[in-house]
Amino acid sequence: MPTYVVLSKWTNQGLKSVEQSPSRLDAGRKAFEAVGVKMKDFYMVMGQYDMVIVVEAPDDATFAKAALALAAGGNIQTETLRAFTEDEYRKIVSTPA
Repeated sequence: MPTYVVLSKWTNQGLKSVEQSPSRLDAGRKAFEAVGVKMKDFYMVMGQYDMVIVVEAPDDATFAKAALALAAGGNIQTETLRAFTEDEYRKIVSTPA
């Protein structure tokens, strides 16, 4: 399954109720699972972003729908990176363009 790295920032709305963030994370995880997206890792980070989430999804469209539904709550803004495993990377770079 494709892997995605989601870089997230709290919005002003999300910060106003940051103490509810753990329950929102739990709800987001359940919503992801309901559509076949697995949250593999979650990190709160310091710097430009507030959270980093690593997920797996069956395909780009499935994850895009799940990410839009999550962001629609208004508590976070996200930037998503499609991540390739080392095996995928080796296959990509060994194949001529």
